[in-house]
Amino acid sequence: MIGCTKLLCGTATVAEAMRQERDSSKLAPHMLQFSADNRPLVVWNMTNRCNLKCLHCYISAEDKSYSDELSTNEAKVFIDDLGQMRCPVLLFSGGEPLLRPDIFELGRYAIKAGLRPVISSNGTLITPEVAKKIKEAGFQYVGISIDGIEATHDHFRQRTGCFKDAITGIKNCLAAGVKSGARLTLNVHNYNDLSAVLDIVEKEGIPRFCMYHLVYAGRGKEMTKDDITLEQSRAAMQTLIERTLEWDKKGVQTEILTTDNHADGIFVWNYIKQNIPKREAEVVELLKMHGGCSAGGKMANVDPTGNVHPCKFWSHYTLGNVRKRKFSEIWTDKNEPLLAKLHNMQDNLKGRCGDCKHKDLCGGCRIRAEVVHGDIWAQDPACYLTDEELA
Repeated sequence: MIGCTKLLCGTATVAEAMRQERDSSKLAPHMLQFSADNRPLVVWNMTNRCNLKCLHCYISAEDKSYSDELSTNEAKVFIDDLGQMRCPVLLFSGGEPLLRPDIFELGRYAIKAGLRPVISSNGTLITPEVAKKIKEAGFQYVGISIDGIEATHDHFRQRTGCFKDAITGIKNCLAAGVKSGARLTLNVHNYNDLSAVLDIVEKEGIPRFCMYHLVYAGRGKEMTKDDITLEQSRAAMQTLIERTLEWDKKGVQTEILTTDNHADGIFVWNYIKQNIPKREAEVVELLKMHGGCSAGGKMANVDPTGNVHPCKFWSHYTLGNVRKRKFSEIWTDKNEPLLAKLHNMQDNLKGRCGDCKHKDLCGGCRIRAEVVHGDIWAQDPACYLTDEELA
């Protein structure tokens, strides 16, 4: 995750990270990306069930009951282990996590275990009453998808009215005292909506906006042909940089971030080098602390049946199952071949990624590389940086 506001506007500093020794259990939530330990943020897809059928869903969720999902008691054993491991965040995702009746019970349980629980939702089920329950359970953040202007969003979510419901869900969270933010997965169908969505975020006073790059997994894998061009990726990043600086000047209290393409960090660095050189040294150190792709390190995924994956898009590779072995044991297994290679990613990269001067700050996306090139270590096809920028 690349924090445009943090890097461009100095809302995160090296000194702030070092004061807490880059310990993820001590760092404030907005500083977790700069931690130095191997205790991951865990994305738990607690159910495959969803009330929508979004075109780009990475787990191809549907509105039906699924068998063999972790029970409440099994989930508590899993959460206890995460707490003992001192994982910084447990993200309750889906499907639509609010369809699980035990979500509030498990949110409270995560708090007692010493975790920071957050929710990833489509927002359509968040009434004022549900928002109040989210607050009472102790959830610290709710991320809600906004995939474009109203017509675009409703098309992606495959249901008329979803856009209005999602915006209402964000408003209900904020009114209940729960921090909430909007996220957009950029692709050829909503590329032209980016500026309009940023206008909506500003108008509604939404405190956080995150732009996701498309990863070819789940139904998203079928959308490989619908990814934006490399030139469009550059233009989108330029738009985010300009809006970040504009909002900072106007005093708009909204943080802008991107995820799923660490080339963004290099792009922002190059902009700063040319336009805000006094920030360059700080930004370089922050990017080094961040360290690029976090799959298998600072990021983990557990699916509804307890299978552990290196990241939420890597569902086709299972490291183990929490029903048979503790997550902490699976995650720290030095004999697991893929984890060992991910922990030494720079030594395994090939092609343009392998030759890149900045591979320690990026590493590319291994999922996109595998889909396009048939090799997880090949170059990321979505890298939009020029040869001059890489050098």
